Amino acid sequence: MLKTRSRIPLLPGGVLTVFFIIGSLSFSTGEDPSFEAYRQQIPGTSVSFGMAPVAGGSFTMGSAQRDDESPQHPVHIDPFWMGTHEMTWDVYEMFLNKDYEASLSGEAVTEEVDAVSRPTTPYLDMTFGMGKENMPAIGMTQYNAIQFCKWLYAKTGIFYRLPTEAEWEYACRAGSSGTYFFGDSPEKLDNYAWYAGNSEDKTHPVGKKQPNPWGLYDILGNVMEWTADQYVADAYTQRDKKNNNNPLVEATELYPRSVRGGSYKSEAGDLRSARRFASTPDWKQIDPQMPKSNWWFPEAPFLGIRVVRPLNPPSDAEITAYYNQEPIEDY
Repeated sequence: MLKTRSRIPLLPGGVLTVFFIIGSLSFSTGEDPSFEAYRQQIPGTSVSFGMAPVAGGSFTMGSAQRDDESPQHPVHIDPFWMGTHEMTWDVYEMFLNKDYEASLSGEAVTEEVDAVSRPTTPYLDMTFGMGKENMPAIGMTQYNAIQFCKWLYAKTGIFYRLPTEAEWEYACRAGSSGTYFFGDSPEKLDNYAWYAGNSEDKTHPVGKKQPNPWGLYDILGNVMEWTADQYVADAYTQRDKKNNNNPLVEATELYPRSVRGGSYKSEAGDLRSARRFASTPDWKQIDPQMPKSNWWFPEAPFLGIRVVRPLNPPSDAEITAYYNQEPIEDY
């Protein structure tokens, strides 16, 4: 067994040190005291973000409503934590700007953090005039999102990554099997999501709507969320229905990659738990660079991220391989 240590803020001036026992067992919420909700503080700052425990288990993935969501099939998911909210500019801005990060922490950026590649400065305002404080960070490529996770790892020593499609749908459903986690009718959607019917065509501060039963806010709407998978339309037809643990379609091509959740621009039907979306080069159509930016989608103000942390982290070699994937040039 391996013990890992995490520093969790309690009250101003107080920090609780909790040991997480990592072994071969899968814990469900409430069964193990270390598998609890926590806030991840960015060391040296007052900035933090919430993480909710998602107990491992099985569910039926997909739906009969679209070909790329079929066939429905059983999937088993190992336990993990997931961000309670979409990642906000309050945290993301420190990754983008080393000087800003240093100004918040009041100390020099460490060598490990300084070694992380940071995004190039975009040629336009990537907030698209929608604001930053408590607002979801938007418009980043999947490569950008993974490098942000690497920055988090360098800052905290904890392995954060993008969710797989299966993890995302499992967490979104929160034990439900209907169209939405609150039922089959969209009439309650206004209580849980910012979408085309109520958003006034803009993002909104995170956490203003009700969460799903597992404590995840804005899991539907506000901004779409990156997953780790390559988008393959017939991926579900290729799966082994008897042994389908933690499925992942490895991303080896730049387009398309899988995105989930719908956004403030989406109609109600596109906020279904099973709904799949695919990234497209159209999101960089106005990028004047050649090759186009590895970091930004200037035509995707509806796209953001939510991080996860597996209860049983991978090996050091696997972590390094995940973070050090080379970007694929985009012409």
